[in-house]
Amino acid sequence: MTKPAQVLIVGAGIGGLTLALQLHEAGISARLIEAAPELRPLGVGINILPHASRELHRVGLTDKLASAAVQTAESVFYNRFGQFIYSEPLGAAAGYAWPQYSIHRGDLQLILAAEVEQRLGGDAIALGHTFRSFTQDEHGVTAEVETADGTTEIRAEMLIGCDGVHSAVRSQLHPGEDALVYSGYSMWRGVTRHERVLTGASMIRAGWLATGKLVVYPIRDNIDGSGRQLVNWVAEVPVPQRGDRDWNRDGHIADVIEPFADWRFPWLDVPELIRNADQILEYPMVDQEPLDRWSFGRVTLLGDAAHPMVPRGSNGAGQAIVDTRALTDALRAHTDVVSALVAYERERLPATAEVVRLNRTNPPDAILREVYERTGDKPFDRIEDVISKEELATMLQHYRQVTGSSHEALSMST
Repeated sequence: MTKPAQVLIVGAGIGGLTLALQLHEAGISARLIEAAPELRPLGVGINILPHASRELHRVGLTDKLASAAVQTAESVFYNRFGQFIYSEPLGAAAGYAWPQYSIHRGDLQLILAAEVEQRLGGDAIALGHTFRSFTQDEHGVTAEVETADGTTEIRAEMLIGCDGVHSAVRSQLHPGEDALVYSGYSMWRGVTRHERVLTGASMIRAGWLATGKLVVYPIRDNIDGSGRQLVNWVAEVPVPQRGDRDWNRDGHIADVIEPFADWRFPWLDVPELIRNADQILEYPMVDQEPLDRWSFGRVTLLGDAAHPMVPRGSNGAGQAIVDTRALTDALRAHTDVVSALVAYERERLPATAEVVRLNRTNPPDAILREVYERTGDKPFDRIEDVISKEELATMLQHYRQVTGSSHEALSMST
């Protein structure tokens, strides 16, 4: 059995790595185990909203984020005919003290991992360690872990499952509660080397799910010295469910291109963007019903392991990062581990359950649904005759309030 740590974190994804940094700032020792034999820059783009970027700034990542990410400045909405619907400023451009970052998921993970190893030590992340099960008693938790050399045990005061949508920790806590809820849509994601689109700091949403919806935003700036960017795109299409949830499953152009074949706008040739992708990944838009409980004694869940949600609204990674602050604060406030984990659950479980449900029905994309339904999927003469700016603004503000990313929510928290 290896030397005990105060906190054993299962999973070295964005949530687990951020948690390790938060705990280190609080003077709480942590160790991470990760099944992958190495950390590689997998995936495509994600967005970190101000309520999450605040936490990354608090652990000292401001400069590294500024150099690796694009600071998103505006959100802009169009119908599938390329007609403008609405725009609003985002992040620092909207007066937040913390930017909104668009970044390659792999870039963020590697930044976090490097910081963890620098601050906690080179052995803080144990790669090639697959969590199998745990037992616990009144003094701590023992995790059974499989490595290339066989099975070993790791002892800690508490165990936090940050092992994603396929969480083995969650499966032990809630056996049989892994039923997926499929939305009826799948998403194809890719990154393309491209000239700047609109402002070069725009998050673009266009179309609607019934006929194909597109999200486009840059995640790396000036990649070739001549101003081109690495542009992330997400295309959602209604299809029967195809496969399980694997973030890194290869997708194919032929499966996604048809609904967007004539999307050629003055500001973007969408078929060209899709065809020129470095890689295309396919993912079914699935989530799970929110759990009624995360914390069992000295064990709890965090991030996708606790609250897998449909990837809309830029809140998957963000809610995991917010979880890390809540858990760290609870451990600061309670000397008893069990009480701390219950307090963390009491704060975050209902809040994230509401986000899970809202992402199913009224994410920011719901603006596009309203226009689609009110116009009958036809071009309009004036958007003001379809829907008012006030109604559009109210819809977006409601989403920010529920997810904790509004000005008011951030001003009330410390």
